[in-house]
Amino acid sequence: MNNKRIEEIDFIKCVLILLMVTFHLVYIGNTYPLAKSFVYTFHMPCFLVLSGYLFNQHKPPRAFGKSMFWLAVPYLLMESGYILMASFLPIREHIDNLTPGTFADLLLLHPIGPYWYLHTLILCSTVYFALSRWPRIGLTALFVLAGVLLYALSQCHLVVFSNALYFLLGAFLRKRETAFSSFFLPSPWLFLPFAIACLSFSETADKTAVSAIAVYCALCTLPVVYKFLMKCGKGRISRGANFIGRHTLLVFLFSPIFTILAKSYQPQLVGLDPSGMLFLLVSLAFAVTGSLLIGILLDRLRLSRFIFGKRQMIG
Repeated sequence: MNNKRIEEIDFIKCVLILLMVTFHLVYIGNTYPLAKSFVYTFHMPCFLVLSGYLFNQHKPPRAFGKSMFWLAVPYLLMESGYILMASFLPIREHIDNLTPGTFADLLLLHPIGPYWYLHTLILCSTVYFALSRWPRIGLTALFVLAGVLLYALSQCHLVVFSNALYFLLGAFLRKRETAFSSFFLPSPWLFLPFAIACLSFSETADKTAVSAIAVYCALCTLPVVYKFLMKCGKGRISRGANFIGRHTLLVFLFSPIFTILAKSYQPQLVGLDPSGMLFLLVSLAFAVTGSLLIGILLDRLRLSRFIFGKRQMIG
């Protein structure tokens, strides 16, 4: 398969990471709970589909181990910080009486906060890669066995099985060498079922079905938005979005710092605009810019190679 970077995927990743930051803002999540629940049905599953699709199973074992190690390092650092923070800050996932055993359990087995995604990605990637190395294993056997093993992990509460299936869907398309746009057909008509799913969503809805519809529609319609921006001469917007999309790991890792700091100016901005839209726009800019600046700082201090295994994260 052609390994040329797909700009539409960078754009999709940008939109998804902005949605993640949006609903990590407590005020926005509390003010628009249904919107938050709906977005949660598809934004991280979409990331897992993309991660599976972009996963290179043909790496030598040494290169694969190295890539997993450099996912594990930032995960361990940031999840450790989040657990410690949750032990003394009054957040939703507050931990009373944090013990070494509880710390180890949350860090290695049952992560809390946003960093569960990296934990899931490492487990799914490892299972899939290990099975794909078996000589002469067929396509069907590979994905059936991967599904069975990931289901077993879900029964141990190490992964959510539906999330693992989204990763496997992306990996399956990659294995079949299916072009992204051949399966996720860009079509403006799919805005309609997406809008219907959004407007009719309720807390009692079948979230599995809604998730499947929303994931497919989102991955089909966002490339349409990207092409529309390009045709309308909004190249700056699309280039800026693609830049963020290429650096979603930095925003994913460091944006929680800024969503917590956003509480310090929330009363002033919400006082001006109770809808929270002003607060949201300022906080998105704050979180994304701050996260990228941390990446630049780590590059300048030559610390990126110790955290990410790369000399430069911003490029």
